[in-house]
Amino acid sequence: MEEESTQIKGEDPDHATHDLFEAIAQADYPKWRMCIQVMTEEQASKHPDNPFDLTKVWKQGEYPLIEVGILELNRNPENYFAEVEQAAFSPSAVVPGVSFSPDKMLQARIISYPDAQRYRLGGNYQQLPVNQPKCPVMHYQRDGFMASGNNGGSIPNYEPNSAEGTPKENPAYAEPPTHLGDVSVDRYNHREGNDDYTQAGNLYRLLTPEQQKRLAHNIVGSLSQARLDIQMRQLCHFFRADVSYGRRVAEGLGISIDPSMLGATAQPVGI
Repeated sequence: MEEESTQIKGEDPDHATHDLFEAIAQADYPKWRMCIQVMTEEQASKHPDNPFDLTKVWKQGEYPLIEVGILELNRNPENYFAEVEQAAFSPSAVVPGVSFSPDKMLQARIISYPDAQRYRLGGNYQQLPVNQPKCPVMHYQRDGFMASGNNGGSIPNYEPNSAEGTPKENPAYAEPPTHLGDVSVDRYNHREGNDDYTQAGNLYRLLTPEQQKRLAHNIVGSLSQARLDIQMRQLCHFFRADVSYGRRVAEGLGISIDPSMLGATAQPVGI
């Protein structure tokens, strides 16, 4: 951002903070022309220096300034503590369409700034009026000191869940991958390609018949308190690990499973 400024020799530096308050109060709003520079990934791959090296500049002749708009200070705070002292800025607070570069300084501040704000203002600093978003935001933040509002109401604060009206991940807003030479850095779904059932089934089959019976009995004690659709969903996991495992839990819940769905191994078992 660019601004023309002058300083009178011998002037009190604090007085400028006051040439600012009074100017805004008199509707003589200070303005800055805000510009950005843009480098494509292809340009970055051919750039002579590391484009994210803070000790280097992007030459304006090669990457000209692109004007975004005017930044204008047009209102003084009504309450300095509420609007200034409690203001909590962080480079991790971005809007859709803005992502994070591999700049090492930025990467460190993405984590450290919110952590500092939590230490300074508390875990729910984003619920303070000066830090609240101006539009409704669906998130899973819950509890903590000084939580305001309805604290998420009665909806669960985890995903996936079967409750209606809860926030869900939207892949459309996922951060795009970062290409670093021949390597792409991206988020991945750790569940894809995983075998979550073989080891669970092997462990079940290592148990003695009495241990298997107690395991199923303990699961039934908790799962019986859940809705039927949740019970059916969980039974799918037990059956995938071991058919006998699934049958024991199903019988304990009083749920009939069609034997034709289980193959020749479907024999009655006692829980």
